[in-house]
Amino acid sequence: MKILITGGAGFIASHIADRFIDDGNEVAVVDNLSTGNRTNLNPKATFYEMDITAPALKDIFEKEKPEIVFHHAAQVDVRRSVGEPEFDARVNILGSINLINCCVQNGVRKIIYSSSGGAVYGEPQYIPVDEKHSVVPDCAYGISKHTVEHYLELARKLDGLCYTVLRYANVYGPRQDPHGEAGVVGIFGENILNGLPCIIFGDGSKTRDYVFISDVVAANALAASKGDNEIINIGRGVETTDFEIFDAVRKALGANVEPEYAEKRKGEIDHIALAADKAKKLLGWEPKVSLADGIRKAAEFYRKKLGK
Repeated sequence: MKILITGGAGFIASHIADRFIDDGNEVAVVDNLSTGNRTNLNPKATFYEMDITAPALKDIFEKEKPEIVFHHAAQVDVRRSVGEPEFDARVNILGSINLINCCVQNGVRKIIYSSSGGAVYGEPQYIPVDEKHSVVPDCAYGISKHTVEHYLELARKLDGLCYTVLRYANVYGPRQDPHGEAGVVGIFGENILNGLPCIIFGDGSKTRDYVFISDVVAANALAASKGDNEIINIGRGVETTDFEIFDAVRKALGANVEPEYAEKRKGEIDHIALAADKAKKLLGWEPKVSLADGIRKAAEFYRKKLGK
């Protein structure tokens, strides 16, 4: 099977590329390396350094003729989306429209789209949040990620393009970028190992739902053949506070440090956790890695990466 993965030099999508290559598939990766890293690229993948907004994206599709596309390329910084909504929309909305058009024009069988369960719903009316919950984003990033879901449904209606939308909880694990705003486990891990301060934005009581990278990869693999034309949450359904994450990371690293606190950032919700009943029903998916085991595996990765 021929697979094309956008953002395939990034944290999540590089693991997906590895999985499909290990399973004997041909994989092409498109990434502009603005946040992705060449070291994440599988040497067996065909790599194209290109922005998804580029008109020349169609040339890659015409050459590769992928059967399935995994779309992870995106502007993912909530703070930047608040300050630069035009940039956020250009990458996440216009870039995705360009990609969808390429899929339609080249007979792609299915596209699996990486959406955000943490940003599209807004501040929850109830927890855990299921897919029937209202969508009222509190930031431009959430708006742009949700908007693409509508374009996918339109492409299904007009052109017969099959899709699955996976709305992720907070994904963490090896290769997570510690320099991005969403990679709190990576940020805390590397900062502790490097003797740098660990900053918690707010009072530490903000909660998120954390899901380990291998579980997310498994969901994507299942979505290649299941969950057609559905929107599906991928999470553990468990709230974990910022302080609890910090505490788990420092304990995994055997460190005796305390966090610093700063003002809560604009556009961030206070609490979220995702119900994954639909994922179990339609994909046969359930998270297998506990938070404790996942944090331990992530800590081992950062310790090895930094040689400490």
